[in-house]
Amino acid sequence: MKYGVAIRNMGPQATRATLRACAATAESLGYDALFVSDHLCIPPDQTEGSGGRYLDVLTTLAYLAGATERIRLGVSVLVVPYRPAVLTAKQIATIQELSGERMILGVGVGWMKPEFDALGVDKRQRGRLTDEMLRVLRHLFAHEALAFNGEIVRFPAFVFLPRPAPPALWIGGNGEKAMSRVLEFGDGWHPMLAADKLKPAVVELNRNLAANNKSAVEIVVRRVMRADDIGAAKAKLQAERDAGATYFILDLGRYPSEREFAVQAEWFMRKVAS
Repeated sequence: MKYGVAIRNMGPQATRATLRACAATAESLGYDALFVSDHLCIPPDQTEGSGGRYLDVLTTLAYLAGATERIRLGVSVLVVPYRPAVLTAKQIATIQELSGERMILGVGVGWMKPEFDALGVDKRQRGRLTDEMLRVLRHLFAHEALAFNGEIVRFPAFVFLPRPAPPALWIGGNGEKAMSRVLEFGDGWHPMLAADKLKPAVVELNRNLAANNKSAVEIVVRRVMRADDIGAAKAKLQAERDAGATYFILDLGRYPSEREFAVQAEWFMRKVAS
């Protein structure tokens, strides 16, 4: 099992100094990747814990790419329909290029209607927009210059450079449509399911992958865990393994400082994951 850790890009604690310190700690402790979370337009009645302050995830990963050397850089998850397809593909390619191909792109369809409204995006179209964006992304990373004629997005041939290797693509979501995206696009599946519900879903996914001659994918879980009971934490981690998870993202919640992040992140790697 591989281990990543979520870093706060929200709230007053998400300063440039704290981000750099937490990223450096995660890298020094041997985490495989660090992850940030996506919101663009928090409504006033849903600001608890953040004050409405969110750093843009792609810009934040670009910043962290320059502050780190080896650790991978992930989004858990990018809300795809919020963003224009070609511009987003260029931003992703740039981060992948400048980071030395360390990016993990978790993607999802989103859920917060006021955020869709603020961005002028029809929430009812989020699935279609996501599928189209993923096809655009695959197309641009596969071709230096070739026109695209999709159902929603169309563009003439243009030179898409830099064109590094595409980032690992993890599909978020629990439903049938998310599972279909894993089969069509995914290098990983990033659901939000408890371990008891994850196990049968992984069995079903692996059956579908085999039926479609697809390779196994990363099974990703993200869980909140606090430094208190080592035995309970180890048992919780083992339950995820038994359910089929191959990648565990440690979520330390709303930690108050880089010092608290360091204490808990080290506790997990030294006492629980080892």
